[in-house]
Amino acid sequence: MKVKTRYLCQQCGHLSPKWMGRCPDCRQWNSFAEEISAPQAKGRASAATLDAPVRLAEVRAREEDRVRCGIKELDRVFGGGVVPGSFSLLGGDPGIGKSTLLLQAVAHLARSGPALYVTAEESAHQVKLRAERLRVQSPDLYLLSETNLEAVNEQVKKLRPAFLVIDSIQTVSTAHLESAPGSVSQVRECAALLMRQAKGEGLTTFIVGHVTKDGSIAGPRVLEHMVDTVLYFEGGGGNPYRILRAVKNRFGSTNEIGVFEMKEGGLCEVANPSELFLAERPRGVSGTVVVPSLEGSRPILVELQSLVSSSSYGTPQRTSMGIDRGRISLLLAILEKRVGLCLLGQDVFVNVAGGVSLDEPAVDLAIAAALASSLLDRPVPEKTLVFGEVGLAGEVRAVVRPELRVLEAARLGFDRCFLPAGNMKNLECPEGLALVPVRNVGEMLEGLFD
Repeated sequence: MKVKTRYLCQQCGHLSPKWMGRCPDCRQWNSFAEEISAPQAKGRASAATLDAPVRLAEVRAREEDRVRCGIKELDRVFGGGVVPGSFSLLGGDPGIGKSTLLLQAVAHLARSGPALYVTAEESAHQVKLRAERLRVQSPDLYLLSETNLEAVNEQVKKLRPAFLVIDSIQTVSTAHLESAPGSVSQVRECAALLMRQAKGEGLTTFIVGHVTKDGSIAGPRVLEHMVDTVLYFEGGGGNPYRILRAVKNRFGSTNEIGVFEMKEGGLCEVANPSELFLAERPRGVSGTVVVPSLEGSRPILVELQSLVSSSSYGTPQRTSMGIDRGRISLLLAILEKRVGLCLLGQDVFVNVAGGVSLDEPAVDLAIAAALASSLLDRPVPEKTLVFGEVGLAGEVRAVVRPELRVLEAARLGFDRCFLPAGNMKNLECPEGLALVPVRNVGEMLEGLFD
Protein backbone atom coordinates (compact mmCIF):
# COMPACT_ATOMS: atom_id res chain seq x y z
CA MET A 1 0.00 0.00 0.00
CA LYS A 2 1.14 3.50 -0.77
CA VAL A 3 1.66 5.99 2.02
CA LYS A 4 -0.66 8.97 1.56
CA THR A 5 0.95 12.39 1.66
CA ARG A 6 -1.05 15.60 1.73
CA TYR A 7 -0.67 19.14 3.01
CA LEU A 8 -2.80 20.80 5.65
CA CYS A 9 -3.15 24.54 6.37
CA GLN A 10 -2.33 25.19 10.02
CA GLN A 11 -4.65 28.20 10.14
CA CYS A 12 -7.93 27.05 8.59
CA GLY A 13 -7.47 23.28 8.01
CA HIS A 14 -7.58 23.43 4.19
CA LEU A 15 -6.32 20.18 2.62
CA SER A 16 -4.31 20.11 -0.58
CA PRO A 17 -2.65 17.24 -2.48
CA LYS A 18 0.40 19.44 -3.08
CA TRP A 19 2.24 22.16 -1.20
CA MET A 20 1.18 25.74 -1.88
CA GLY A 21 2.86 28.95 -0.80
CA ARG A 22 -0.42 30.67 0.01
CA CYS A 23 -3.65 29.15 1.30
CA PRO A 24 -6.58 29.85 -1.05
CA ASP A 25 -9.06 29.97 1.86
CA CYS A 26 -7.46 32.03 4.66
CA ARG A 27 -4.89 33.77 2.39
CA GLN A 28 -2.01 33.05 4.79
CA TRP A 29 1.53 32.54 3.48
CA ASN A 30 3.65 29.47 4.37
CA SER A 31 0.88 27.92 6.45
CA PHE A 32 0.87 24.41 4.90
CA ALA A 33 2.40 21.47 6.77
CA GLU A 34 3.03 18.00 5.41
CA GLU A 35 0.75 15.25 6.68
CA ILE A 36 1.69 11.59 6.22
CA SER A 37 -0.86 8.90 7.03
CA ALA A 38 0.10 5.29 7.65
CA PRO A 39 -1.46 2.64 5.38
CA GLN A 40 -4.68 1.21 6.72
CA ALA A 41 -4.89 -2.53 7.18
CA LYS A 42 -7.32 -4.49 4.98
CA GLY A 43 -10.59 -5.41 6.57
CA ARG A 44 -10.30 -2.75 9.21
CA ALA A 45 -13.67 -1.47 10.34
CA SER A 46 -14.58 2.10 9.54
CA ALA A 47 -14.59 4.56 12.42
CA ALA A 48 -17.89 6.01 11.24
CA THR A 49 -21.08 4.58 12.70
CA LEU A 50 -23.82 3.50 10.30
CA ASP A 51 -26.83 4.86 12.15
CA ALA A 52 -30.14 5.14 10.30
CA PRO A 53 -31.71 8.61 10.01
CA VAL A 54 -34.33 9.43 12.64
CA ARG A 55 -37.20 11.88 12.42
CA LEU A 56 -36.72 14.96 14.56
CA ALA A 57 -40.16 14.48 16.13
CA GLU A 58 -39.16 10.96 17.25
CA VAL A 59 -36.01 12.08 19.08
CA ARG A 60 -36.62 12.19 22.84
CA ALA A 61 -35.17 15.28 24.47
CA ARG A 62 -33.83 15.01 27.99
CA GLU A 63 -32.46 17.39 30.54
CA GLU A 64 -28.89 16.58 31.46
CA ASP A 65 -28.10 16.58 35.17
CA ARG A 66 -25.03 18.73 35.61
CA VAL A 67 -22.22 17.61 37.90
CA ARG A 68 -20.73 20.22 40.22
CA CYS A 69 -16.96 20.70 40.09
CA GLY A 70 -16.72 21.87 43.69
CA ILE A 71 -15.37 25.22 42.47
CA LYS A 72 -18.20 27.76 42.24
CA GLU A 73 -16.36 30.06 39.83
CA LEU A 74 -15.70 27.16 37.46
CA ASP A 75 -19.29 25.94 37.71
CA ARG A 76 -20.46 29.48 36.88
CA VAL A 77 -18.40 29.55 33.67
CA PHE A 78 -19.64 26.09 32.64
CA GLY A 79 -23.23 27.28 33.12
CA GLY A 80 -24.04 25.56 36.41
CA GLY A 81 -21.81 22.52 36.26
CA VAL A 82 -20.33 19.95 33.87
CA VAL A 83 -22.69 18.16 31.48
CA PRO A 84 -22.06 14.36 31.41
CA GLY A 85 -20.50 13.26 28.13
CA SER A 86 -19.30 16.76 27.24
CA PHE A 87 -15.97 17.52 25.58
CA SER A 88 -14.20 20.62 26.92
CA LEU A 89 -11.00 22.45 25.99
CA LEU A 90 -8.98 24.62 28.40
CA GLY A 91 -6.34 26.96 26.97
CA GLY A 92 -4.02 29.59 28.38
CA ASP A 93 -0.43 30.76 28.66
CA PRO A 94 2.23 28.43 30.14
CA GLY A 95 2.23 28.42 33.93
CA ILE A 96 -1.07 30.25 34.27
CA GLY A 97 -2.72 27.41 36.23
CA LYS A 98 -4.50 25.14 33.73
CA SER A 99 -3.21 21.87 35.24
CA THR A 100 -3.71 23.18 38.75
CA LEU A 101 -7.36 24.06 38.13
CA LEU A 102 -8.16 20.76 36.42
CA LEU A 103 -6.48 18.72 39.16
CA GLN A 104 -8.53 20.53 41.81
CA ALA A 105 -11.74 20.12 39.81
CA VAL A 106 -11.31 16.48 38.81
CA ALA A 107 -10.48 15.50 42.40
CA HIS A 108 -13.93 16.73 43.41
CA LEU A 109 -15.62 15.23 40.35
CA ALA A 110 -14.12 11.84 41.26
CA ARG A 111 -16.63 11.69 44.13
CA SER A 112 -19.33 11.16 41.49
CA GLY A 113 -17.39 8.46 39.62
CA PRO A 114 -13.84 7.28 38.85
CA ALA A 115 -11.62 9.85 37.12
CA LEU A 116 -8.53 9.23 34.99
CA TYR A 117 -5.93 12.02 34.75
CA VAL A 118 -3.59 11.40 31.81
CA THR A 119 -0.41 13.42 32.28
CA ALA A 120 1.49 13.40 29.01
CA GLU A 121 3.90 16.18 30.02
CA GLU A 122 4.80 15.15 33.59
CA SER A 123 5.43 12.00 35.51
CA ALA A 124 2.97 10.64 38.03
CA HIS A 125 5.43 11.58 40.79
CA GLN A 126 5.41 15.22 39.73
CA VAL A 127 1.61 15.30 39.71
CA LYS A 128 1.61 13.72 43.16
CA LEU A 129 3.84 16.51 44.48
CA ARG A 130 1.41 19.11 43.11
CA ALA A 131 -1.54 17.25 44.62
CA GLU A 132 0.14 17.29 48.05
CA ARG A 133 0.75 21.03 47.73
CA LEU A 134 -2.88 21.56 46.77
CA ARG A 135 -4.04 19.14 49.47
CA VAL A 136 -5.94 17.12 46.90
CA GLN A 137 -7.04 13.68 48.08
CA SER A 138 -9.40 11.34 46.25
CA PRO A 139 -9.43 7.52 46.35
CA ASP A 140 -11.10 7.32 42.91
CA LEU A 141 -8.65 9.60 41.06
CA TYR A 142 -6.20 7.64 38.90
CA LEU A 143 -3.01 8.94 37.25
CA LEU A 144 -1.56 7.70 33.98
CA SER A 145 1.69 8.98 32.47
CA GLU A 146 1.27 8.11 28.79
CA THR A 147 1.60 9.83 25.40
CA ASN A 148 0.18 7.13 23.13
CA LEU A 149 -3.56 7.54 22.58
CA GLU A 150 -4.15 3.84 21.88
CA ALA A 151 -2.59 2.94 25.24
CA VAL A 152 -4.80 5.53 26.92
CA ASN A 153 -7.89 4.01 25.30
CA GLU A 154 -6.91 0.56 26.57
CA GLN A 155 -6.78 1.88 30.13
CA VAL A 156 -10.11 3.66 29.64
CA LYS A 157 -11.72 0.36 28.59
CA LYS A 158 -10.31 -1.40 31.69
CA LEU A 159 -11.05 1.34 34.24
CA ARG A 160 -14.34 2.64 32.82
CA PRO A 161 -13.92 6.13 34.29
CA ALA A 162 -16.67 8.76 34.34
CA PHE A 163 -14.19 11.61 33.77
CA LEU A 164 -11.06 11.84 31.61
CA VAL A 165 -8.40 14.57 31.54
CA ILE A 166 -5.78 14.79 28.76
CA ASP A 167 -2.92 17.14 29.71
CA SER A 168 -2.15 18.11 27.03
CA ILE A 169 -3.54 17.41 23.55
CA GLN A 170 -0.29 18.61 21.90
CA THR A 171 1.77 15.88 23.57
CA VAL A 172 -0.34 12.81 22.78
CA SER A 173 -0.20 11.01 19.45
CA THR A 174 -1.89 8.19 17.59
CA ALA A 175 -0.18 5.39 15.69
CA HIS A 176 -2.51 5.95 12.73
CA LEU A 177 -0.33 8.88 11.65
CA GLU A 178 3.44 8.99 11.21
CA SER A 179 3.78 12.71 11.94
CA ALA A 180 5.33 13.95 15.17
CA PRO A 181 3.27 14.71 18.31
CA GLY A 182 2.04 18.30 18.35
CA SER A 183 1.74 18.54 14.57
CA VAL A 184 -1.47 19.80 13.05
CA SER A 185 -2.52 16.37 11.80
CA GLN A 186 -1.82 14.66 15.16
CA VAL A 187 -3.71 17.29 17.16
CA ARG A 188 -6.71 17.11 14.84
CA GLU A 189 -6.82 13.30 14.68
CA CYS A 190 -6.37 12.80 18.45
CA ALA A 191 -9.09 15.35 19.20
CA ALA A 192 -11.44 13.62 16.73
CA LEU A 193 -10.85 10.20 18.36
CA LEU A 194 -11.41 11.63 21.84
CA MET A 195 -14.59 13.38 20.69
CA ARG A 196 -16.06 10.16 19.25
CA GLN A 197 -15.19 8.36 22.47
CA ALA A 198 -16.77 11.07 24.64
CA LYS A 199 -20.01 11.16 22.65
CA GLY A 200 -20.26 7.43 22.05
CA GLU A 201 -19.58 6.30 25.63
CA GLY A 202 -20.82 9.34 27.58
CA LEU A 203 -17.32 9.98 28.96
CA THR A 204 -16.88 13.53 30.22
CA THR A 205 -13.54 14.62 28.76
CA PHE A 206 -11.31 17.64 29.41
CA ILE A 207 -8.29 18.47 27.26
CA VAL A 208 -5.59 21.07 27.83
CA GLY A 209 -4.40 23.06 24.82
CA HIS A 210 -1.23 25.08 24.35
CA VAL A 211 -1.43 28.58 22.93
CA THR A 212 0.60 30.41 20.30
CA LYS A 213 2.42 33.73 20.67
CA ASP A 214 -0.72 35.69 19.79
CA GLY A 215 -2.73 33.88 22.49
CA SER A 216 -4.81 31.55 20.28
CA ILE A 217 -4.92 27.81 20.85
CA ALA A 218 -2.21 26.04 18.87
CA GLY A 219 -3.27 23.66 16.14
CA PRO A 220 -5.97 23.83 13.49
CA ARG A 221 -9.02 26.00 14.08
CA VAL A 222 -11.14 22.87 13.69
CA LEU A 223 -10.04 21.84 17.19
CA GLU A 224 -12.27 24.54 18.72
CA HIS A 225 -15.17 23.46 16.50
CA MET A 226 -14.99 19.87 17.74
CA VAL A 227 -15.35 20.56 21.44
CA ASP A 228 -18.49 21.60 23.32
CA THR A 229 -16.82 24.20 25.55
CA VAL A 230 -13.73 26.36 25.04
CA LEU A 231 -12.33 28.05 28.15
CA TYR A 232 -9.50 30.58 28.16
CA PHE A 233 -7.36 31.50 31.15
CA GLU A 234 -6.34 35.17 31.20
CA GLY A 235 -3.88 36.89 33.51
CA GLY A 236 -0.42 35.90 34.67
CA GLY A 237 2.71 37.93 34.02
CA GLY A 238 3.27 38.70 37.70
CA ASN A 239 -0.44 39.30 38.33
CA PRO A 240 -1.78 36.85 40.97
CA TYR A 241 -5.34 37.10 39.62
CA ARG A 242 -6.69 34.85 36.91
CA ILE A 243 -9.85 35.29 34.85
CA LEU A 244 -11.49 32.23 33.30
CA ARG A 245 -13.66 33.09 30.31
CA ALA A 246 -15.82 30.86 28.09
CA VAL A 247 -15.53 31.75 24.40
CA LYS A 248 -17.73 28.82 23.36
CA ASN A 249 -20.32 26.93 25.39
CA ARG A 250 -22.98 24.69 23.88
CA PHE A 251 -24.64 24.19 27.25
CA GLY A 252 -24.63 27.71 28.69
CA SER A 253 -23.76 31.37 28.29
CA THR A 254 -20.43 32.62 26.96
CA ASN A 255 -20.68 35.87 28.93
CA GLU A 256 -19.86 34.48 32.37
CA ILE A 257 -16.39 34.78 33.87
CA GLY A 258 -14.68 33.21 36.86
CA VAL A 259 -12.13 35.08 38.96
CA PHE A 260 -9.34 33.24 40.79
CA GLU A 261 -6.30 34.20 42.81
CA MET A 262 -3.12 32.15 42.61
CA LYS A 263 -1.79 31.34 46.07
CA GLU A 264 0.66 28.85 47.51
CA GLY A 265 -2.15 26.35 48.04
CA GLY A 266 -3.43 26.61 44.45
CA LEU A 267 -6.14 28.63 42.75
CA CYS A 268 -8.57 30.19 45.20
CA GLU A 269 -11.95 31.58 44.23
CA VAL A 270 -12.60 35.29 44.45
CA ALA A 271 -16.20 35.56 45.62
CA ASN A 272 -16.34 39.37 45.44
CA PRO A 273 -14.27 40.62 42.47
CA SER A 274 -15.49 44.23 42.84
CA GLU A 275 -13.85 44.67 46.24
CA LEU A 276 -10.71 43.01 44.90
CA PHE A 277 -10.32 45.32 41.88
CA LEU A 278 -11.03 48.46 43.95
CA ALA A 279 -8.86 47.54 46.95
CA GLU A 280 -5.83 49.60 45.85
CA ARG A 281 -7.63 52.50 44.18
CA PRO A 282 -5.76 55.79 44.84
CA ARG A 283 -7.65 58.63 46.50
CA GLY A 284 -7.72 62.22 45.39
CA VAL A 285 -5.93 61.50 42.09
CA SER A 286 -7.24 62.77 38.76
CA GLY A 287 -7.85 60.42 35.84
CA THR A 288 -9.46 57.54 37.74
CA VAL A 289 -13.15 56.60 37.74
CA VAL A 290 -15.15 53.50 38.71
CA VAL A 291 -17.43 51.82 36.18
CA PRO A 292 -19.86 48.91 36.76
CA SER A 293 -19.19 46.41 33.97
CA LEU A 294 -21.53 43.51 33.36
CA GLU A 295 -19.95 40.10 32.78
CA GLY A 296 -22.82 37.74 32.01
CA SER A 297 -25.16 37.98 34.98
CA ARG A 298 -22.49 39.37 37.32
CA PRO A 299 -21.85 43.11 37.75
CA ILE A 300 -18.20 43.90 38.51
CA LEU A 301 -16.94 47.32 39.59
CA VAL A 302 -13.55 48.08 38.07
CA GLU A 303 -11.28 51.10 38.05
CA LEU A 304 -10.50 52.93 34.81
CA GLN A 305 -7.27 54.91 34.78
CA SER A 306 -6.32 57.62 32.31
CA LEU A 307 -3.25 59.80 31.88
CA VAL A 308 -3.30 62.80 29.52
CA SER A 309 -0.08 64.78 29.11
CA SER A 310 1.46 67.12 26.57
CA SER A 311 3.15 65.35 23.69
CA SER A 312 6.82 66.02 22.95
CA TYR A 313 6.59 64.39 19.50
CA GLY A 314 4.85 65.38 16.30
CA THR A 315 2.40 62.46 16.52
CA PRO A 316 0.74 62.03 19.96
CA GLN A 317 0.69 58.54 21.47
CA ARG A 318 -2.54 56.59 21.96
CA THR A 319 -2.00 53.60 24.24
CA SER A 320 -4.63 51.45 25.94
CA MET A 321 -4.63 48.24 27.98
CA GLY A 322 -7.86 46.32 28.50
CA ILE A 323 -9.87 48.55 26.11
CA ASP A 324 -9.97 48.73 22.33
CA ARG A 325 -7.69 51.53 21.13
CA GLY A 326 -10.11 52.40 18.34
CA ARG A 327 -12.78 53.12 20.93
CA ILE A 328 -10.40 55.47 22.72
CA SER A 329 -9.74 57.41 19.50
CA LEU A 330 -13.47 57.70 18.87
CA LEU A 331 -14.16 59.10 22.35
CA LEU A 332 -11.26 61.55 22.03
CA ALA A 333 -12.80 62.86 18.82
CA ILE A 334 -16.20 63.23 20.54
CA LEU A 335 -14.67 65.17 23.45
CA GLU A 336 -12.80 67.40 21.00
CA LYS A 337 -15.74 68.07 18.67
CA ARG A 338 -18.81 67.99 20.93
CA VAL A 339 -17.45 69.19 24.27
CA GLY A 340 -14.61 71.46 23.17
CA LEU A 341 -11.75 69.86 25.10
CA CYS A 342 -8.35 70.32 23.44
CA LEU A 343 -6.85 66.83 23.13
CA LEU A 344 -5.23 67.01 19.71
CA GLY A 345 -1.63 67.47 20.91
CA GLN A 346 -1.87 65.28 24.02
CA ASP A 347 -0.46 61.83 24.73
CA VAL A 348 -3.25 59.59 26.01
CA PHE A 349 -2.82 56.42 28.08
CA VAL A 350 -5.80 54.36 29.30
CA ASN A 351 -5.63 51.30 31.54
CA VAL A 352 -8.08 48.97 33.27
CA ALA A 353 -6.74 48.16 36.73
CA GLY A 354 -6.51 44.48 37.66
CA GLY A 355 -5.83 43.14 34.18
CA VAL A 356 -9.50 43.01 33.16
CA SER A 357 -10.56 43.48 29.53
CA LEU A 358 -13.70 45.56 28.93
CA ASP A 359 -15.50 45.39 25.59
CA GLU A 360 -19.07 46.44 26.33
CA PRO A 361 -20.27 49.91 25.24
CA ALA A 362 -21.48 50.77 28.76
CA VAL A 363 -17.93 51.85 29.70
CA ASP A 364 -17.85 54.69 27.14
CA LEU A 365 -19.08 57.38 29.51
CA ALA A 366 -16.59 56.35 32.20
CA ILE A 367 -13.70 56.55 29.71
CA ALA A 368 -14.79 60.07 28.74
CA ALA A 369 -14.96 61.04 32.41
CA ALA A 370 -11.46 59.65 33.10
CA LEU A 371 -9.98 61.47 30.10
CA ALA A 372 -11.56 64.79 31.08
CA SER A 373 -10.51 64.33 34.71
CA SER A 374 -6.86 63.81 33.74
CA LEU A 375 -6.86 66.67 31.23
CA LEU A 376 -8.42 69.14 33.69
CA ASP A 377 -6.48 67.65 36.64
CA ARG A 378 -9.68 67.45 38.67
CA PRO A 379 -10.30 64.20 40.59
CA VAL A 380 -13.61 62.38 40.30
CA PRO A 381 -15.28 62.08 43.76
CA GLU A 382 -14.29 58.82 45.41
CA LYS A 383 -17.84 57.47 45.92
CA THR A 384 -19.04 58.30 42.41
CA LEU A 385 -19.33 55.91 39.48
CA VAL A 386 -20.28 56.40 35.83
CA PHE A 387 -21.69 54.19 33.09
CA GLY A 388 -23.41 54.63 29.71
CA GLU A 389 -22.88 54.30 25.97
CA VAL A 390 -21.76 57.37 24.02
CA GLY A 391 -22.88 58.05 20.43
CA LEU A 392 -21.06 60.04 17.78
CA ALA A 393 -23.27 63.08 18.46
CA GLY A 394 -22.14 63.07 22.08
CA GLU A 395 -25.47 61.66 23.29
CA VAL A 396 -25.60 59.14 26.13
CA ARG A 397 -27.55 56.00 25.24
CA ALA A 398 -29.21 53.47 27.52
CA VAL A 399 -27.47 50.18 28.38
CA VAL A 400 -28.71 46.75 29.45
CA ARG A 401 -29.39 45.63 33.03
CA PRO A 402 -28.91 48.98 34.84
CA GLU A 403 -30.61 47.60 37.97
CA LEU A 404 -27.81 45.09 38.57
CA ARG A 405 -25.16 47.79 38.21
CA VAL A 406 -26.73 50.24 40.66
CA LEU A 407 -27.46 47.51 43.23
CA GLU A 408 -23.80 46.45 43.21
CA ALA A 409 -22.73 50.08 43.57
CA ALA A 410 -25.07 50.63 46.52
CA ARG A 411 -23.85 47.42 48.18
CA LEU A 412 -20.26 48.66 48.06
CA GLY A 413 -21.11 52.05 49.57
CA PHE A 414 -21.17 54.40 46.55
CA ASP A 415 -23.39 57.45 47.02
CA ARG A 416 -23.74 58.90 43.48
CA CYS A 417 -24.11 57.36 40.03
CA PHE A 418 -24.18 59.07 36.61
CA LEU A 419 -26.20 56.99 34.16
CA PRO A 420 -28.15 57.43 30.88
CA ALA A 421 -31.49 59.21 31.21
CA GLY A 422 -33.05 56.42 29.12
CA ASN A 423 -32.34 53.92 31.91
CA MET A 424 -34.30 55.85 34.54
CA LYS A 425 -37.65 54.44 33.42
CA ASN A 426 -38.93 51.86 35.96
CA LEU A 427 -35.53 51.88 37.73
CA GLU A 428 -35.76 51.75 41.50
CA CYS A 429 -33.21 53.86 43.34
CA PRO A 430 -31.36 51.87 46.03
CA GLU A 431 -31.16 53.38 49.49
CA GLY A 432 -28.13 55.62 49.96
CA LEU A 433 -27.37 55.98 46.24
CA ALA A 434 -28.30 59.13 44.30
CA LEU A 435 -28.95 58.52 40.59
CA VAL A 436 -28.00 61.40 38.24
CA PRO A 437 -29.48 60.96 34.72
CA VAL A 438 -27.56 62.58 31.85
CA ARG A 439 -28.42 63.01 28.16
CA ASN A 440 -25.02 63.94 26.72
CA VAL A 441 -21.34 63.97 27.61
CA GLY A 442 -21.23 67.71 28.32
CA GLU A 443 -24.07 67.39 30.84
CA MET A 444 -22.19 64.59 32.59
CA LEU A 445 -18.98 66.59 32.86
CA GLU A 446 -20.83 69.63 34.22
CA GLY A 447 -22.49 67.54 36.93
CA LEU A 448 -19.30 65.61 37.68
CA PHE A 449 -17.06 68.66 38.12
CA ASP A 450 -19.74 71.12 39.32
